[in-house]
Amino acid sequence: MEKLNMDGIYHKIPKDALKMLGIQKLIHYWVNLTDIQRNEWICWLESAKRQETRNKRLERMIKDLKNGKKRPCCWPGCHHHNPNLKKWHTSTIK
Repeated sequence: MEKLNMDGIYHKIPKDALKMLGIQKLIHYWVNLTDIQRNEWICWLESAKRQETRNKRLERMIKDLKNGKKRPCCWPGCHHHNPNLKKWHTSTIK
């Protein structure tokens, strides 16, 4: 049996996000996203500086996925995937 790809192209899915996807029965939808789409959600989620923000983003991710959205809204994109976006993420670059 083939292993399902849960990760993005640069980011691994965090345990809390994976748990929420399972609880909400969205695993089937998640694995049908492209690697880049999963990567965008993960990067957006992990770029939160505070746990409170991360929790809100995780809730919004679940809601948006249920509504058929494939990427986070109002997000310039993952700077790990596209170096031209680094200017938008200066506070999160290590």
